[in-house]
Amino acid sequence: MDTISLIATLLILSAGFSILNHHTLRIPVTIGVLVFSLLASLPIMVLNPLIPAYDFQILPRSILGTINLPRTFLNGALSLLLFAGAMQVDVGHLRAKLASITALSILGTVFAVIFLAVAIWFVFPLLGHAVPFTWCIVLGAILAPTDPVSVVGMLKRLGLPAPLQAVFAGESLFNDGAGVVIFGVTIGFATGDSQGISAPDIALGFCREALGGGALGAPTGWIALRVLKEQRDSHIDLLTSLALATGTFSLANQLGMSGAIAVVVAGLCFGTNYSHSIFDEASRKELDIAWNLIDEVLNVLLFMLIGFEILEMTPHLFTVMATLAVIPLSIGVRALSVLLSILPVHLRQWERGRMLGILTWGGLRGGISVSLALGLPPGGLRELLLSVCYGVVVFTIVVQGLTMERVVRWFYPSSAWPPGQSVR
Repeated sequence: MDTISLIATLLILSAGFSILNHHTLRIPVTIGVLVFSLLASLPIMVLNPLIPAYDFQILPRSILGTINLPRTFLNGALSLLLFAGAMQVDVGHLRAKLASITALSILGTVFAVIFLAVAIWFVFPLLGHAVPFTWCIVLGAILAPTDPVSVVGMLKRLGLPAPLQAVFAGESLFNDGAGVVIFGVTIGFATGDSQGISAPDIALGFCREALGGGALGAPTGWIALRVLKEQRDSHIDLLTSLALATGTFSLANQLGMSGAIAVVVAGLCFGTNYSHSIFDEASRKELDIAWNLIDEVLNVLLFMLIGFEILEMTPHLFTVMATLAVIPLSIGVRALSVLLSILPVHLRQWERGRMLGILTWGGLRGGISVSLALGLPPGGLRELLLSVCYGVVVFTIVVQGLTMERVVRWFYPSSAWPPGQSVR
């Protein structure tokens, strides 16, 4: 299948699923597309063993192999999605909640990796299949980061208070960079490629990627704004911002830095007061509309591909049991990691409790976790870890994503909202 045919197929399917969702389920479009892609995949999985003479999965697996979600997402679409999400963050509120965001992004992610790895290491033998601790850490690193694509998409339809939105978005935008770095280290230990590397080496590498990414993203974002200050053309605004997102991401990766963190910092530059002083109201509106469109299209395509990735798996009894066990573990670990990471931050007791509840249930996983799992080396453990990861991701997106509004209303009843503001 040539490139244009592949793109046409993906767009036709995503448009069709979006229309079906609009006329039937009427749930958020990204979640609806995910559900319909899952429903379309299930008959293929059922028919395949019933009619062994014909492999119904050859064509879809061939298409998925051509797309290569880990490469396409982690080294391509992620830069645009992160930039689009960062542009929407109020930098003033982000700065005010910087301590909470830093604690959640770094301490919270590290705690989540450790706690989930330990829990899985104890639980899996009880189900009849022990897994080496290094691979438990790998699974913890895959599932620890919340997904900025899922979280920012959810924030669009929830009217959370602006400071809490900043914490939510800031954590999800930065902790994926930390999660990818931790995954790179842990997979090296699990496969034996990182033998002889000391703890100081790991710490130095983490600082180089994380701090280096931030140090690169800030000047590139500022340079782009300085360039745009000298002209008034909406097309140049869009082209420059696209060049900034993709160029910063690519340059950071080439320099051994975190491309994700670099592009987030570059995107945050467009949410500063300096940025708002550069664009007039009409120009800024056109730029936001263009990036919202890019964000929506890529979101829909990503969630559809996540749904179809179930065809890459062969379900077994143990993988189903392991997935059912890890889902509540991941929620409990998320709560514990959030609690321990924000305890040092000065918050009033009730506000801390509300933040804990919202951040725990709103900790959605998505494309980053699936892409990391799909990138695991071939072997027996890959099938297990991929299936478990996939089950957790689908649960968080569908169940937690669709019930998040009720959780928000419970913690923030309508009487607490400013006049005229609703959850939607």
